[in-house]
Amino acid sequence: MSEPRSSDSNEERPRLTRREMLGLATQTLAAASLGGVSMAQTDAAPARRVTEGDESRDVIVVGAGVFGAWTAWHLQRKGRRVLLLDAWEPAHSRASSGGESRMTRTAYGADEIYARMAWESLPEWKWLSERAGLPVFHRTGVLFFFPRREPYLEKTLEVHARLGLPTQTLERAELLRRFPQIAWDGVELGIYEPELGVLMARRAVQTLVRELVAAGGEFRRAAVRPPPSGDALTHIVTNDGARLPAAAYVFACGPWLPKLFPDVLGSRIFPTRQEVFFFAPEPGDTRFSPGSLPGWADFNEGDIYYGFPDLEGRGFKIAHDRHGPPIDPDTGDREPRAEALEDVRDYMRRRFPALAGRPLNEARVCQYENSSNGDLLIDRHPAWENVWLVGAGSGHGFKHGPAIGRYAADLVSGELKQPEPRFSLATKESVQQRAVH
Repeated sequence: MSEPRSSDSNEERPRLTRREMLGLATQTLAAASLGGVSMAQTDAAPARRVTEGDESRDVIVVGAGVFGAWTAWHLQRKGRRVLLLDAWEPAHSRASSGGESRMTRTAYGADEIYARMAWESLPEWKWLSERAGLPVFHRTGVLFFFPRREPYLEKTLEVHARLGLPTQTLERAELLRRFPQIAWDGVELGIYEPELGVLMARRAVQTLVRELVAAGGEFRRAAVRPPPSGDALTHIVTNDGARLPAAAYVFACGPWLPKLFPDVLGSRIFPTRQEVFFFAPEPGDTRFSPGSLPGWADFNEGDIYYGFPDLEGRGFKIAHDRHGPPIDPDTGDREPRAEALEDVRDYMRRRFPALAGRPLNEARVCQYENSSNGDLLIDRHPAWENVWLVGAGSGHGFKHGPAIGRYAADLVSGELKQPEPRFSLATKESVQQRAVH
């Protein structure tokens, strides 16, 4: 029985039963060139059934979101025997990797490290999109616009010039000509990235986990208890009491990291409630469709709104990119607030007037899990040599998934000799002062 192609509906997530995993073991991955790195992996080993006491695993990755899935994938490609766990399903509806869509862009001001990671991840997203059946990556282009020339814009252009990226600077007259559906009052210029666009989040993670299992990796739905204390971590325990040993562990649990490691991360990662909205354009109106409207972000005195065109008929997406109220990922309700809806309608009256009165298609509440300044966390646990912590996506991490997975896999494998200091636990403070946008 071959694995069904993943779709974007909650009802059609990959169901990795024993029969399906055994059937998938007969498949092989097609070769695809990735900037000199081959994605081919033939003669996939049979996916093993997870049983208590099975000590043959090299690495257990906890959390099947974008960070955990790509970390497991890259470890699998290094020849490691990997088990990927999640309390629900890959990119489930309460996960930060769940939901419809995420922006991929390389505009990061002076933060060249994130521009480079996003650009290096793009070929792998395209490869995954080819494997998915339905698109994982939509090349819509991405447009950032500003009320005036400012350091963030200038630094972005400097970084992009160094990296040789095909970024365009658009003056106000060109913005008016190319995108008349936007009201350009108070905007002086924009930067346009024609090769970037939108990632379909849930579909991407589901597809990658399917590929992992087809290549001989393992996935299991299991909730994990906070690790037991001791001098070393020799096993983890699931909520049903199973003890799962491995040589190494990666915890990529998003907003659940502070719950699993309260002493280490309880005051260093801050889950916040974030609301996104989808509006219906007029019937037959193509001005807000891909090809007419890119992904976009409005930088206005540090107050940022962003959104996407009407992808796959879901509606025009818009969100206010600011930290919302704190949220508990387990118990926090997902009912959008009336004041958040009015906030984005008020913004659309100013910038997208044709959409301001249009019906709401749907709304979602997800979360960011923020570090103190927005930098990622990819580091060893301070007490356990064989435990790695990967998280703090801080609202911008999804696009970097392939690069983060490769980086984390190199750390776990001992191949990375000079880790990036910005990703270290030591740089994570207990007070939020967001610096990465």
